[in-house]
Amino acid sequence: MGTETHPLLSVRGLKTHFLMDEGVVRAVDGVSFEVRSGRVFGIVGESGCGKSVTMKAVLRVVEPPGRIVAGSILLDRDGGPVDLVKLDANSREMRSIRGAEIALIPQEPMASFSPVHTIGSQIVETIMLHRPVSAEEARRIAVDLLDDVGIPMPEARLKAYSWQLSGGLRQRAIIAMALSCNPRLLIADEPTTAVDVTTQAQVLRLLRRLEEERNAAIIFITHDLGVIAQMADDVMVMYLGLVMELGPVDAIFHQPRHPYTQALLRSIPSVTVQTHVKLPTISGSIPHPFNRPRGCPFHPRCEFSMPGRCDVRTPALQPVDAGHAVSCFKYHDVEVSE
Repeated sequence: MGTETHPLLSVRGLKTHFLMDEGVVRAVDGVSFEVRSGRVFGIVGESGCGKSVTMKAVLRVVEPPGRIVAGSILLDRDGGPVDLVKLDANSREMRSIRGAEIALIPQEPMASFSPVHTIGSQIVETIMLHRPVSAEEARRIAVDLLDDVGIPMPEARLKAYSWQLSGGLRQRAIIAMALSCNPRLLIADEPTTAVDVTTQAQVLRLLRRLEEERNAAIIFITHDLGVIAQMADDVMVMYLGLVMELGPVDAIFHQPRHPYTQALLRSIPSVTVQTHVKLPTISGSIPHPFNRPRGCPFHPRCEFSMPGRCDVRTPALQPVDAGHAVSCFKYHDVEVSE
């Protein structure tokens, strides 16, 4: 665990909305969390719950018509905390933070690497953009990075194109590029989705080793609770742009409080389950963004929904144990103030 008094990243009341002709999509609607150095912060939820949009907001790369409409994103720096929301997304300061202090490991490396430039040229360019080194020194750093992430024959791989590499090697190469400027925060957006199970295990071990050796913070976004159990120290469960539950990984898995978290955990396949028995599922589906239900967004699918309460009022995120908070009227009566 990091020894810092202050969190590396502190997000408070973040709202990111998409202003469409058909209406407003509240992709992220009041999210708050903290990330500390030397820890892995997992964000989990079904597709469309706002996980990736939250991280795009942190990086200030939300595409129009989306924009941050409220909240703060405080990054702890030597000169004191800086609110990234107040920086112009294309300013020199924001560009110096993006890639150097906060780096992204994207979901699909094939779409992130240019197919007409070698792996080496792209990593070298990234290094020279953010670090005061010569081309020769940048090349040496690139070779060391490829070797560090477990790519065999790193000198030769520098000359390879992304489409010449296997999925596992591409994933390692994109991790090497993300690490090229020694970022303090790594955002991994479902980095194991496009690889097989064996490669997934290798990538997870690599990320855990890098986090321990570099004392970096990692935000790990996934819909796979098994990966979260293996990787994360702290977990945030999201649903329709809101935080349903937040706490240490042990509390989330062994003492889940929110009905949504409980339902997600019940739907995980188990080696101890009886054969020919259907897995429990969450009834219904995520509502369309333009038809977001009033009150708690999960109430139409919740077996504990209380009519006249959950379908009218939205519960606030409140602590239930040390470091463990939940948004549910089962445990408190505090609602979100609009």
